[in-house]
Amino acid sequence: MTDISNARSEVLRVALIGYGSAAKVFHAPLMSGVPGLQVACIASSRADAVRQDWPGVRVAPTADDAFADPSIDLVVLATPNDSHYPLALAALQTGKHVLVDKPCTVTLAQTEHLLDVARQQGRVLTVFQNRRFDADFLALQQVLASGQLGRVVEVNSHFDRYRPMVPTRWREQDQPGSGLWMDLGPHLVDQALALWGRPDAISLDLACVRDGAQVNDWFHAVLRYDSAHGGLRVVLHASTLVAELGPRWAVHGTRGSFTQFGLDGQEDALKAGARPQLDQMDGWGGEEAQPGELVHMTQVPGVPAPVSVRCAAPCPSGNYLAFYANLRDHLRGGAPLWVTADQVRAVMQMLEFGLHSAQRQQLVWLPKG
Repeated sequence: MTDISNARSEVLRVALIGYGSAAKVFHAPLMSGVPGLQVACIASSRADAVRQDWPGVRVAPTADDAFADPSIDLVVLATPNDSHYPLALAALQTGKHVLVDKPCTVTLAQTEHLLDVARQQGRVLTVFQNRRFDADFLALQQVLASGQLGRVVEVNSHFDRYRPMVPTRWREQDQPGSGLWMDLGPHLVDQALALWGRPDAISLDLACVRDGAQVNDWFHAVLRYDSAHGGLRVVLHASTLVAELGPRWAVHGTRGSFTQFGLDGQEDALKAGARPQLDQMDGWGGEEAQPGELVHMTQVPGVPAPVSVRCAAPCPSGNYLAFYANLRDHLRGGAPLWVTADQVRAVMQMLEFGLHSAQRQQLVWLPKG
């Protein structure tokens, strides 16, 4: 049982480290919309930007200053990927619970060490996997649970965009933890593992497709499930040069197919300045992902061959705030944590084994167990 004695029963005080796009667009607005969470401190060199957006919130000059505050229960790291390990380690050693923006770290060894320290300290270390609460992913979960696809044999999960100009930011520079695989890969891998578990093997191809790209901005990964799910293949793909977007999801099974176009609207709404509230979620997210389509093969009396029946798939609303609400409930009273230590490790393992595959240009089998 995780020791949650450092968490207040009423309000959990949070220190947000960094105030770049991830903190400004996602973490600060989402936490502010969840009752029981208080953004008490933001550590950033951009003090004026923080005060303009969040007047009244204390601006800490350094992360260490925030860690030293005994009133802080939870530290949220929204900093460059190669800083996650030292910052998370320092926060855990001062007795804080830690949420890291994806990926957890830049190596599996770093993640495993942090998880060991968290366990020893009786603290929570988890990763921000908000894409489990995309409308399209929630719709696919419902379709799979209905059994209408039969045994799933092929999954195509695409996260494509058209961004031909390479922006000047750390994610695009040649440094540890940069590149599209470490940016969008954690989301797509986590979704696949949440639905089908750990695969037997992974193959990954990486490329730089834009003029001036320093790091991978295109990837194509195939997860092989030979010992389970009847030989299922899960394709994870992302590109920065797709002007005509295809399906976000194309899932095929023995009894039918599911296709879904369009991305969840929550990110665009947050970028536009929205500040959602957990108790006012009707209509949140602006334009949600387009309704998916389900093609179900069924037998009709008197017709020898199965016929296809087309219908709209479920269209649930996305809800990124649910992630933070679950973390709050876990720290307050021990509710089951949705993104567990085992899941954090599993995603990092897949990211690293994928890099091994790309470097060797061959299929990499995961160790048993």
